Amino acid sequence: MIDPAPPTAPNHEQLDAAAESARRERVTVIALVAMLFYQGFAASIVSVAAPWIGSSFHLDGAGIARLFTWISLSALGALALSRMIDRYERRRMILWCVATIPICSIGTALSTSFAAFTAFQIALYAVIGAAGAGCIVMLSEELPIARRARGQSFGGVAGSLGAGFCVFLMPIFVAYGWSWRWMFVISAAGIAMLPAMARLLPESERWELSDASGITARTHFYDVFQPLYRVRSITMIVCALAAAISTTAANAFGYYHAVSVVGLSAASTSAMTIVAGGIGLLGFPLAAWTSERFGRVPTVVGFGIFITVGHIWFYWGPPAHFAWPLMWLATGYFWFNVCDNGASVATNAAGTELFPTPLRGTMIGWFALVGAIGAVISNAAVAMLANAMGGMSIVVGALSIVGIPAAILFGLMIDETRGMSLEMAAKEDEFIASEN
Repeated sequence: MIDPAPPTAPNHEQLDAAAESARRERVTVIALVAMLFYQGFAASIVSVAAPWIGSSFHLDGAGIARLFTWISLSALGALALSRMIDRYERRRMILWCVATIPICSIGTALSTSFAAFTAFQIALYAVIGAAGAGCIVMLSEELPIARRARGQSFGGVAGSLGAGFCVFLMPIFVAYGWSWRWMFVISAAGIAMLPAMARLLPESERWELSDASGITARTHFYDVFQPLYRVRSITMIVCALAAAISTTAANAFGYYHAVSVVGLSAASTSAMTIVAGGIGLLGFPLAAWTSERFGRVPTVVGFGIFITVGHIWFYWGPPAHFAWPLMWLATGYFWFNVCDNGASVATNAAGTELFPTPLRGTMIGWFALVGAIGAVISNAAVAMLANAMGGMSIVVGALSIVGIPAAILFGLMIDETRGMSLEMAAKEDEFIASEN
């Protein structure tokens, strides 16, 4: 009987290739999470500073809602730019979008009219939306199967920490009497990180292969609705619309509700946001674990249903004469942040895994567009119904209920992608065959 040959030890070339792959993965993730941190900071300023921006432009709660409605028009630009991320290189478009954020931030800081302020914010959110889409896509494309959900959690944590840094700075500015405009000046200073990001961020190898095959040039933004992906795309668009209606106002008016409705100080509200929101970051690793252990779809359904409970707890409370309103709000804020963060990990993972390389960024752009439509509906509902229903907070809590049927629909209609390669999950071979 011949003994089996002993396993062959890896040679130097294999070891070098493995080391280079690990190095590429590491620097790519560092670059992407750094840019997502920056985008999270820049995107959160208008929400955190809403009470003071409202004072500068003489806006009440309904006026702030109308401002957010106008800003939602940025999704049209985000869709166009996201399509360009699929068509004209991931790396180049992401870097150009990030380079535009400081320009829009300076323009916002210098705006003396409401129209100019709104225009710069629309442009700012368009480039942030596209850059975020590109970063989310590259996290999926650059990481191996077992770490894709974890990579999305890293990105989510980075964006949340950026927003938390904004929340940390705001009460300091208020205490010293500094204008909210300086927050946008800080955002503009992010231009200093661009040279390092340009050195670190490589082009997506999957995109390069797709572009070399010619398939990228033959696709269009509406190809996500071709028969191969129609059920997936329409279902996810409907769910994204309902989720935006459910969560947009809840995410935007948290600070305003605590300060202007409940009556907490800016310092107490910021402390609540930082502490409860910081603990809520646990939703990211929790969802990464549940996505890999139970699947993307069950994770979306579970977190998507329970987030509504947190929203209602926060916005329909605390009860009159409750002794610890800060504790009540902190509990609700922690609750819906855990669920929101967790749902974002699973939906980003599923959304990037269910579509092929030439359409991956485009689909994220479609999500941004329908999310903006949902945001318009959500903010318009707050603006129109706040007085009739007894206050902005009552309307926001009621809108959150829309998220429950969306989560159930996602669970019934969307395919599970846990443990599958991107090519298999996205039906890449079938897509290429259909385009040839």
